[in-house]
Amino acid sequence: MPGTVQSIERAAAVLRLLAAAPDGLGVADLGNALGLAKTTVHGILRTLHQVGFVEQDHSGAHYHLSDAFGRLGETYLDSNELRSRAINWADSLASRSGEVVRVGRLVEGKLVVVHHVFRPDDSDQDLDVGTTLPPHACALGKAVLAFDTSGAARPAKLEAYTTRTIVDPARLADELAAVRTKGWAGECEEYIVEMASIAAPIRGLGGLVVGAVGMTGRIERICDSRLRHRPDLISMVRATAEAIGRDLREDS
Repeated sequence: MPGTVQSIERAAAVLRLLAAAPDGLGVADLGNALGLAKTTVHGILRTLHQVGFVEQDHSGAHYHLSDAFGRLGETYLDSNELRSRAINWADSLASRSGEVVRVGRLVEGKLVVVHHVFRPDDSDQDLDVGTTLPPHACALGKAVLAFDTSGAARPAKLEAYTTRTIVDPARLADELAAVRTKGWAGECEEYIVEMASIAAPIRGLGGLVVGAVGMTGRIERICDSRLRHRPDLISMVRATAEAIGRDLREDS
């Protein structure tokens, strides 16, 4: 059998020690308890701090478990943080593509729009921020749903919004598997007739998918005559998702 990963074993040991020390522990305390050099312990603590699992006290001398560690079932990134990192990139995508751009994340089984950039053509448009979308029927939702392991966003009965909406769970599973392979999601008239969309997942720390960015427009602008999504738009969306994710990882 393959051996264990030593760095993960050590990080787990640090977390266990901190969990048993409500007043926190210093680098020397942890090093002595684990028989590790201070530099090694400091490196482990720095990584655990970056991912939000440990915090330092005001003096900086002691570490303790963060509140986030006790809420591992919840997302580590809130909507405001995702939106603030995505704004510039989403605005640029809308300007270059001429289409509506939205950023969303899964919340209690629904895809919630956290940022919305209007189509830059001065037409009358409604702001979608805060609205919810059915994740199985839109590209933005599929791009996140494909990487969701909770199962909360996959109801037993999938509601049909048009004749093209995927309502068969097995077919949806195949669609999401394709999204994981391709790295992007698409839909044509699955949510709104004559409209299509393209989206890509946004990956935060450790590669965790924290949301998605996508564009929506009339089907003749997003797809070709055979209803295939335009490669140039796919590339734009994927590049935007990668840029947002890079900002999230670098600034965390």
